[in-house]
Amino acid sequence: METNPKENTTQPELFTASDVARFCQVDLKTIHNWADKGEIRHFRTPGRHLRFRRLDVLDFLRKYGYPIPEILRMGKPKVVVVDDDPAVLAALRKTLSRRFDLTTFQDPFDALVAVGNLQPDALILDVMMPGLDGVRCLERLRSIDATSHIRCIVYSNHEEMKKNATEAGAYDFIKKGEASDLRDSLERLMGLERG
Repeated sequence: METNPKENTTQPELFTASDVARFCQVDLKTIHNWADKGEIRHFRTPGRHLRFRRLDVLDFLRKYGYPIPEILRMGKPKVVVVDDDPAVLAALRKTLSRRFDLTTFQDPFDALVAVGNLQPDALILDVMMPGLDGVRCLERLRSIDATSHIRCIVYSNHEEMKKNATEAGAYDFIKKGEASDLRDSLERLMGLERG
């Protein structure tokens, strides 16, 4: 029975220590040592097994100059976009949905409630939305174990907030209207080839 390669393009969410050892062409014990020393971000399952999120593996491989394996380039990374302006959401859906599995929210509180279940790779938000302090939101996302791994990109016209946003943990700050810059930033973050 033949399988269609397009059917198997789902992107793995988590990798084992053995997977990472294979990517780096090192011994399994080396991965455990790197994890214990804090060289590579990880978590442990209830059974104490090491697990690595895709973006943490990408960060590590880039930092130390390892080639990016094909499996890390597969699939569509999950991205949540939060903006109170429906026109902005529509424009971003048009620009980003070809490369990313996009979920959009107009209400920031609905988005924050859903983020824990959706477990996106990245979150795009404005720092100024009705009823939400975006900088405080970035700080809280970073401080909670269940969301600390989510990379955040600020997409905003409030450039005076750039320093505060990056200090609060934003990966990037893109001026609204620059959707192609936002796509490029997301592609870099996710380790995708330019598309």
